Amino acid sequence: MVSDYLDATRIRALASSLGLRPSKGRGQNFLFDANTVRRIVGLAEIDDNDRVLEVGPGLGSLTAGLLHTGAQVVAVEIEPVLAHELPITMAELAPDKVGNLTVLEEDALRMGPVIPEPTMLVANLPYNISVPVILHILATFDSITRGLVMVQSEVADRLAAPPGSKVYGVPSAKLAWYATASRVGSVPSSVFWPAPNVESGLVRFIRHEPPAGDRKSTFSLIDAAFSQRRKMLRSVLTSTYGPRARAALEEAGISPQARGETLSIDDFARLASRIYV
Repeated sequence: MVSDYLDATRIRALASSLGLRPSKGRGQNFLFDANTVRRIVGLAEIDDNDRVLEVGPGLGSLTAGLLHTGAQVVAVEIEPVLAHELPITMAELAPDKVGNLTVLEEDALRMGPVIPEPTMLVANLPYNISVPVILHILATFDSITRGLVMVQSEVADRLAAPPGSKVYGVPSAKLAWYATASRVGSVPSSVFWPAPNVESGLVRFIRHEPPAGDRKSTFSLIDAAFSQRRKMLRSVLTSTYGPRARAALEEAGISPQARGETLSIDDFARLASRIYV
């Protein structure tokens, strides 16, 4: 009996038939382990009422698992050959669910609204663009209330890091504007072809109301605060915003001796509202 998932043999055969040589620049490491796919789908807690946005489906390993839940799936693929082949492969792996699949051939970093609006993001994201993609998707789709992403292990730690952590930084703070994130698992390199040099991590997020304030000015402040991570905010922000920075820190109730990694997203938003006046 033919499996309804892509294993290593079928992944290689499919890539060969398409004349595809996996690109490091595009982060093309194809997942081939059915148990890992099932684990990702289970952790995402998808049901048949969901509309799932998948970025970078590649050859379709995770796509098949998403379709088997009965959910609607919108797959965004930048490579024309992969975007064309995906419905064909899904017609073989999930023939009774392929009607739930929509494939968009475009760049996820530039995509705008789609119909129907997705309710969640579930994706194995290319390592080199994972954070920009997550932030762009959350900024573009207010309809997305939760999600689960697979990213490089180090990036997973950063995305889920709380204030005060050694790895808390720009990705942590900016994601916290939109959602509460937690690391929920690891994925070894051995379940990918070709195998990457690093382990992957699974991050689940649940959307919440953003802080009071302006997102763009808050994000600019976050970038400035972490531009010289080891320096006190008084010094770092004065070099960017001038004398106004110290007064803004005092008005926001934040110690001038504090460092960026100690501030929560609410702190950053409160401080931004006093700097950008």
